[in-house]
Amino acid sequence: MNRKEVNEIKKLYTLEDSPISRICGCFVDTDKNKKVDEKNAFVMLEDEAKHKYFDIFKKTLSGAIGRNLINMSFPTDKESEEGSAFNMLMKLRDSELTDSDLIEQFYDRIIENFDYPDNYYIILIHNNYDIPAITKDGMSLEDASDEVYQYIICAICPIKPSKPGLTYNAHTNSIENCVRSMMVEAPMLGFTFPAFNDRSSDVHNILYYTKNAKDISSAITETVLELVPPYTAGTQKDLFNEIIEESYGKDCGFDKIKSLHTNLNDLMAEKKDDPEPLILDKTEVKHLLANSGAKKENIETFEAEYDESISKDTPILASNIANTKKFEVKMPDVTIQVSPDRTELINTKLIDGVPYLLIQVTDAVVVNGISCHPLSGVEEL
Repeated sequence: MNRKEVNEIKKLYTLEDSPISRICGCFVDTDKNKKVDEKNAFVMLEDEAKHKYFDIFKKTLSGAIGRNLINMSFPTDKESEEGSAFNMLMKLRDSELTDSDLIEQFYDRIIENFDYPDNYYIILIHNNYDIPAITKDGMSLEDASDEVYQYIICAICPIKPSKPGLTYNAHTNSIENCVRSMMVEAPMLGFTFPAFNDRSSDVHNILYYTKNAKDISSAITETVLELVPPYTAGTQKDLFNEIIEESYGKDCGFDKIKSLHTNLNDLMAEKKDDPEPLILDKTEVKHLLANSGAKKENIETFEAEYDESISKDTPILASNIANTKKFEVKMPDVTIQVSPDRTELINTKLIDGVPYLLIQVTDAVVVNGISCHPLSGVEEL
């Protein structure tokens, strides 16, 4: 799913447009006991509760594609296997969450494999979205629909006690100690099945959500859902950095890396309006290296390192590699940050045989909160 498709589903969660037919929830305590097990028609909930659930469902569709929202495909052999995760999800969807035994099996599958130290809440919802046709200029035709997108969303939310404090009791007109309650927090994990690809149901794919991009939870992805997860955002960045360092070798200088990231940010700016995330395949990175001063032997080393380190089925997203908010230079005792579009302010120079990073001063300098004149006390070389 791309950002445009995600937003289309995300916009459904309002009191006026919600397609949710049924909601199920299971409260799991620290000993893996099921304490609360609810199965309700969503329409029966109070409006205030609906708004709280809408916030949770929207959160499972939030974040960056490839970082917090990860498209994954089911292995082909699992789709025809009786008792597989794919088979269970299809039955859950097709039953519209009315099969209590099947729902309990799904809960048990999560509880058995998901090791979480605190209480948590598993939420399942079933939706039917009558997909409106879209004109060439992007206008929705609500009365023209060829397909109903039937899907389920699962959210796994931590449950934590509210903060201690004092509260005002209107009945006694007094300030009292606040009774702490167990609060359902924003989801840490979740998924949408099937995926909404090309504005249509795609049962071969799932959109997975993780609040922490560095930890997508192999217990859920690999064991519960039987998926082959891609590299996390952090792993993608580490792999990319290692490959670049190996490719440049002794030629891995400050100016080349600065040029590489400047060109990468420029490329992302050109593609910012594209609904699909920018994927850095081997060809794309080769062009970036060539435009950033890499030698022929550097590019040849890159090709070998890329083939050895990165799976063809695991895309590297530019948004996981580039930092569009800051350009950072780190040394053991000094860290320098500038805006990515002002990297020309930092340069290197060899003075009396000693390498220096030079920072061009363009405005007033503030030292520990005190404004000072940038030229005062400076000796001209």
